[in-house]
Amino acid sequence: MSAAAVAVFCGSRFGARPVFQEAAREMGHRLGQAGMRLVYGGGDVGLMGTVADAALEAGGAVSGVIPTFLEAREVMHRGVTDLTVTDSMHSRKQLMFARADAFVVLPGGLGTFDETIEIMTWRQLKLHDKPIFIVNVAGWADPMLGMLRAAVENGFAESSALDLFEVVPDVATTMERLGAAIRSPVVDDASRL
Repeated sequence: MSAAAVAVFCGSRFGARPVFQEAAREMGHRLGQAGMRLVYGGGDVGLMGTVADAALEAGGAVSGVIPTFLEAREVMHRGVTDLTVTDSMHSRKQLMFARADAFVVLPGGLGTFDETIEIMTWRQLKLHDKPIFIVNVAGWADPMLGMLRAAVENGFAESSALDLFEVVPDVATTMERLGAAIRSPVVDDASRL
């Protein structure tokens, strides 16, 4: 059986607070120590680069997936275990999905929101049943969580939409929950996407 793989969505910037970079560093380090493969967006900048470097430093395997047009913009990380260059953002997300057993969302911006909402939507549509963890470092995700609750309150989503993901307060809790979730059977039906 191959090692578990965890896709991490996070910012290509560091963000305004040092605690964001600290969380990314801890996440990468703990994944590497746990022998879980990191699957991420392939960049060498911001929190993306931080999580990848930390996983590598801890002896972990790192799979980067980056579209051709972002090679220069996100400064492709050439030091990862394996790097795949795709032809589009859509194929990047499909490949990250196919390679991952679970998803972890760290602080980030529009790209992180896009990846998070899409992977939640795929789960809602029963295209997968892989766990999704939002790490609410210093409350950064509160506005996004508020938007999701507002969609339910305003009748645009069923209350079950809030069960598609789990909010965790820190990296340590994330690792505990990942360990429990990945031991359970996980659906991997990329062909339906």
